[in-house]
Amino acid sequence: MSKFYAVKKGRQIGIFSSWNECEKQVKGFPGALYKSFTSKDEAEAFLDLSPKMTIDNDGLIAYVDGSYNQKNKQYGYGCILLYGQQVVAQYYGKGDNPEYVTMRNVAGEIAGAQRAIEYAIEHQYPLVCIYYDYEGIEKWANRIWKANKPGTIAYQKFVEKSRQHIQITFMKVLAHSGDFYNEMADSLAKKAVGIQ
Repeated sequence: MSKFYAVKKGRQIGIFSSWNECEKQVKGFPGALYKSFTSKDEAEAFLDLSPKMTIDNDGLIAYVDGSYNQKNKQYGYGCILLYGQQVVAQYYGKGDNPEYVTMRNVAGEIAGAQRAIEYAIEHQYPLVCIYYDYEGIEKWANRIWKANKPGTIAYQKFVEKSRQHIQITFMKVLAHSGDFYNEMADSLAKKAVGIQ
């Protein structure tokens, strides 16, 4: 199956037919915006999003990741926040809520996304774009996936309530693909639960 890589913010904007070409445009580029699609039409539609969906100067960018330590049964999150290509805040934390522990690192991913949204609302940003590598972060938030665990139900409700105050968009990044801020968020999530 052929893939199309749309780069919305990077060294060169456009649609690329291979990950290698796309990676050259986005690797190490602060706040790069890109996504893969199975059809060229979808890729083109992504590049032509309405102006309010683009990350303008008022938008906050957040990279989030989760981790899980089997030994101490704790989940952790890492969260890097960028505004205007500058890191404005970094957070990490952990939890051991028995209802969330069963979700392992996914509980951390959710905690990271929630922290990013809370920060954006507290600091009165009109928009936050969350970069994630686990697709549930977007799919539960946008009701593409049914939430059936206490943690995912709470997350879905949290996002819906938050959307009364802020616009929330999502961007998938490939895990462990060398994306600088994604790797940073991953390191913070591991640090939170004591994984070196």
